[in-house]
Amino acid sequence: MQNRLTQALDFQTQALTLRAERQRLIASNIANADTPGYQAREMDFANALRQATGRTTPAGALTATHAAHDAAVTSLREEPGLLYARHSQDAVDRNTVDLDRERASFTDNTVKYEATLRFINGSVRSMLEAMKSHTQG
Repeated sequence: MQNRLTQALDFQTQALTLRAERQRLIASNIANADTPGYQAREMDFANALRQATGRTTPAGALTATHAAHDAAVTSLREEPGLLYARHSQDAVDRNTVDLDRERASFTDNTVKYEATLRFINGSVRSMLEAMKSHTQG
């Protein structure tokens, strides 16, 4: 039974961890908006999530393990999976941070992070209610 509970939440847990990593990345871009020569970075979230969950395609079967998840986050921190953000306008100091884009990305990612948390909370509540009903009935 524990494996089923773990598997049910594994995907959302991995998504939450990757969202937190993306938030850190966006915050770093914003913090370096005035750093000459700084190259803004971004994450291909969908691809990172597929790698973390072991999916080869978005519609594939979930075969993730915690080790796969840890490896995906580690590779993001080491930066091979990160992309350079496209900048809309060349800056004299070669900084590619677009504050408007970064703020919008930060807000969008925050909303999705909170939605993932709510989904996890709802799933846990549902499972607890199901277990209560079974043991009390």
